[in-house]
Amino acid sequence: MNYLLDVNVLVAWGWSEHADHGRVARWIGRERGRPGVRLLTSPIPELGFIRVSVQRGAGAVAVSEACAVLDGMIASLGAVHSFIADDQRATRLPAWCREASRTTDAHLLALAGAHGATLATLDRGIPGSFAIPS
Repeated sequence: MNYLLDVNVLVAWGWSEHADHGRVARWIGRERGRPGVRLLTSPIPELGFIRVSVQRGAGAVAVSEACAVLDGMIASLGAVHSFIADDQRATRLPAWCREASRTTDAHLLALAGAHGATLATLDRGIPGSFAIPS
């Protein structure tokens, strides 16, 4: 099974004070030990992690620090991680995407599908995604 990690998954995993940190860390720990599992990232979730990390830290987290944290997270996955290029057109969104706030979710879902993966997220409102269990 291949999972494209959503922005919210990366943020929860990367920051121990996040309310869902334990939930995501346990899930990643289980999944990376399962044969055949790949945990994927792409430019949008990685950039989203950096942006949200800096914003939620209200300036206490520098861009360079967020980048270093992300690099460490990815390195900890070892051979289970793959980076996929974002090769999908932004205009190819599913019919359920009717609001501006859903466009990135819809795009990441399409990107995951195009690469034989499932979008792993904390959001229960994305049709066809995998919501990480509590």
